[in-house]
Amino acid sequence: MNNFISKVMLFLVAALLVISSIGPSPASAWTVFKDIGAEDVEIDYLYDRGLIQGISKYEFGPSHLVTREQAATMIGRALGLNGTKRNTKFSDVNPTSYGSGYIQSAVEKGFISGYPDGSFKPSQIMTRGEMARLLSRAFYLTQTSSVFYADVEVNNASNSLYTAVNKITTAGISTGTGDGKYSPLQKLTREEFAIFLARSLDTKFKVTFQNATIAKLYSTTDNLNARTGPSTGYNVIGQIQKGAEVQVYGYNGNWAYGKSGTVTGYFSLSYLSKVVATPSRVMVIDAGHGGSDPGAVANGLREKDVNLDVSLRVERMLKAKGIQVLMVRRTDVFYSLDYRAAYGVKNGADAFVSIHANAASAGVSGSETFYSASVANDSKQLATFIQNRLYKAMEHTNRGVKEYDYRVIEANPLPAALVELGFLTNSGDAAKLATSTYKERAASAVAEGIEDYYEWKER
Repeated sequence: MNNFISKVMLFLVAALLVISSIGPSPASAWTVFKDIGAEDVEIDYLYDRGLIQGISKYEFGPSHLVTREQAATMIGRALGLNGTKRNTKFSDVNPTSYGSGYIQSAVEKGFISGYPDGSFKPSQIMTRGEMARLLSRAFYLTQTSSVFYADVEVNNASNSLYTAVNKITTAGISTGTGDGKYSPLQKLTREEFAIFLARSLDTKFKVTFQNATIAKLYSTTDNLNARTGPSTGYNVIGQIQKGAEVQVYGYNGNWAYGKSGTVTGYFSLSYLSKVVATPSRVMVIDAGHGGSDPGAVANGLREKDVNLDVSLRVERMLKAKGIQVLMVRRTDVFYSLDYRAAYGVKNGADAFVSIHANAASAGVSGSETFYSASVANDSKQLATFIQNRLYKAMEHTNRGVKEYDYRVIEANPLPAALVELGFLTNSGDAAKLATSTYKERAASAVAEGIEDYYEWKER
């Protein structure tokens, strides 16, 4: 019997030790306050350390507002400042008041300065904006990041509200009040204060901020740079193409900070629009030679006339496809090669095609299309699309796509191709180019090749 009782006693002692070793749960297990929930672990944390008190024995008063004196007192306790009641630099702070010592200690530490009129206004309710300034100074926060709130204007001055809010957000102390706002003028509650202070003291309470999308803009150009900061002096971290959507998180001067695809950075507002940019289709058609320069002359044909005839047909066909056309010449006039090469850029075009007819010995025939290495990839594609259709339409030899630095394409910053329709010095080619039928077929091939290029470009 005695052995049985001894075993029972040993069991109960062991069970008690196990229960004791488990301890309280981290969620409000020790709190004496009846008006906070199990999730208010920050309040428990501060209460356990003697940094905060309730408004009564069993009430914390989470929705009650915080005065400036209360905030200074609680932060002073958290930092271990001297709280001995005494005179302060502020005439409106009674030296016998509970927070006078902490207020003066904060002044001496440099994170409280009061108002320009020399007052502290201890009974005034603290706002969320004032709390950001106080915390950033009291805890010597220095780090900032790409933080944006819709209701806090960007101002990178060291003493600005934006900088203070940025610092506490970067430090994981605040993520705002929702919907991309910080609400700097909102009055501070005791619950908010406790959360801010606990996060300032212990990393386990810190939170991660996520910028909210406040607008959607679209790139109006190809290869738009994304940079690490709001100026061209910052590094390029990626590029986006025309029409790409940018989810904007905020603005800094003439720059938008946001995300496009996998790229997050700063984009110049000069190249962003509120509407999706329709793909650019503005083609320059350059009828080679003209005026005092006839080009090749053979078999009763002048190259400048053939070039202009076909070019005007190409213009008509491209317009029917919805492509805007800029004609270097529409009549029998002369323009320099450099004028032709610069024409497209000056007038907002995105590609250039110069139309010619060839000359060589009488036995040489066929079509060929040239590109320059200056804008190699796009130019080669443009030339290839045209050539693949042209030689078939003309029913003659395919002389292929070739690289050559003709001035009108070599000096041209746009994707550019130079088309040789056929050889005027060859009787067979010349006979075709003398007819409306083959000039129409040549023009159709060039226009369709240009359309092929745009469709490839826009994929």
